[in-house]
Amino acid sequence: MSVYAVTNPATGEQTKTFSTITDDELDAAIALANETHRTRLRSTTVEERAKLVRRVGELHTERREQLAEITVQEMGKPTEQALGEIDFCVDIYSYYADNGPGLMKDEPIELLAGEGTALIRRSSLGVILGIMPWNFPTYQVARFAGPNLIVGNAVLLKHAPQCPETAAALQAIYLDAGFPEGAYVNIYATNDQIARVIADPRVQGVSVTGSERAGAAVAEIAGRNLKKVVLELGGSDPFILLSTDDMDATVEAAVSARLDNAGQSCNAAKRFVVIDELYEPFLEKFTAALTAWEPGDPTADGTALGPLSSSAAADRLQDQLDRAIKGGATVVAGGERSGNFFSPMVLTDVTPGNDAYREELFGPVAVVYRVSSEDEAVELANDTPFGLGSFLFTTDAEQAERVANKIDAGMVYVNIVAADGAELPFGGVKRSGSGRELGTYGADEFVNKKLIRVG
Repeated sequence: MSVYAVTNPATGEQTKTFSTITDDELDAAIALANETHRTRLRSTTVEERAKLVRRVGELHTERREQLAEITVQEMGKPTEQALGEIDFCVDIYSYYADNGPGLMKDEPIELLAGEGTALIRRSSLGVILGIMPWNFPTYQVARFAGPNLIVGNAVLLKHAPQCPETAAALQAIYLDAGFPEGAYVNIYATNDQIARVIADPRVQGVSVTGSERAGAAVAEIAGRNLKKVVLELGGSDPFILLSTDDMDATVEAAVSARLDNAGQSCNAAKRFVVIDELYEPFLEKFTAALTAWEPGDPTADGTALGPLSSSAAADRLQDQLDRAIKGGATVVAGGERSGNFFSPMVLTDVTPGNDAYREELFGPVAVVYRVSSEDEAVELANDTPFGLGSFLFTTDAEQAERVANKIDAGMVYVNIVAADGAELPFGGVKRSGSGRELGTYGADEFVNKKLIRVG
C-alpha cells in the first residue's frame, strides 16, 4: 500500500492515494533532472529563469483557491490561513524574480597584493533534493525551489506523505510556467529510497525541513556522502515580556504568535517568559484570550483554529501533555480533545525536570513562566536544545538591543509577531538546524562561488 495518501484530519476520511515511485522510475527521475541541468538549465540566463519563476508565482495566484482547498483537505489548515500561505508564496517567487539577476551578479574582490583582478562568480551546483514537511505545504516548497531554480539548479522534490496532491499540483505549475521537464521533479519516494537519492553522485545537496529525527538521519547520510545539507528543524521559541505600555495589544500578539496554524509552526512562540510584575495580569488576560479560540471545521467561514494535521500528530501531542501533567505541570485552562481537535491550553509550573521543559509542543499549547529579572529571562529563554526564533517585548530600546544580542536563536523579533518576509532570512542554531532560507542568504546556499583570478 502506498504511504502517500490524502486523509482529511477533520473527518478521518481517506480520499486519495498515490503510488510510490519504483526504483527504476526514481533512477529515471534523477537522470532526467541531471540531464536537464547539464543541457538546459546551464544554458539559460538568470534573467530567463527569473521570468519563469515569476510565472510560477502568477500561476499560484491563478490557482489560489484550488491550492488552498488541497491544503485544507490534506492537513486541516483553515481556508483563510491556507489562502494566506499561497499569497506568501507569490511574494517569495516575486522577490526572487525581481532580485535574481542581482543575487547572481559577479562579486569583485579588492586585491591586497599583485596586479590584475579577482572576483566571485556564482553558478549552479546541479541536482538538489528538497525534503518538505506537511505544515506549510506550498510555502516550504516556494522558499526551497524558488531560489534554487533562480540559481539554475534542478530540483528533486520529496513532499510529506500526507501532501501528495499538493506535490502533484506544484509540479504541474512549474511545467505550465515553462520550465523544462526535469527542472522540477516530484518524487513519491520512501525513506529508504531517499537515502539512495542522497548518496547518488548525480545529486549535489539536500535541504530538509522537518523534525530533529529526520534532520539527523538526512545529515548522517549526507555527511557520509560529502553532500552539502541545509536543515530547518524544530523550535521552542520564547516570547519574552519585560515591559509593555499596552497589555491588551501584547496579549493579542502573544496569542497570534502561538495559535497560527493550530500551533503547528516551527517558529511559533511556545514558551512565554514573563517578568514578575507583569506575570499575573498577563497570565489572566492571555489565558482568557487564548482559550477564546474554539476549534472548528477548517472549511467553514471564520474558522481560525482547525484540527491537528493527523491522528498521529494528535496522539503525539496527547502523550506529551499526559507526561507534562504527570511531571507536575499545572493546567490553567483548556486542553480538551475531540478526535484531532484540541482546545487551546495553558500550562504553568513546568520545571527543568519535566519532559515538556525540553520538548517542542507542536499544537495549541502555551507554557507560561515567571522570572524575576532580565538576566533570568535570558537564561530561561536560552535553556533549550532549540534555537530557531524568538520574540521580545519591551518598551526600553536599550534593553531590546541588549537582550536581542544575548538570545541564542537564528531570529529575534522585537515588539512584533507574524513579520516573516520573503526578503528576511529564515533559519536557526543549535538543534534547530543550520543554513538559511529566504532573502539573499537563501539563494546562496547551493551555489558554486567560483573564484576567478586574472593576472
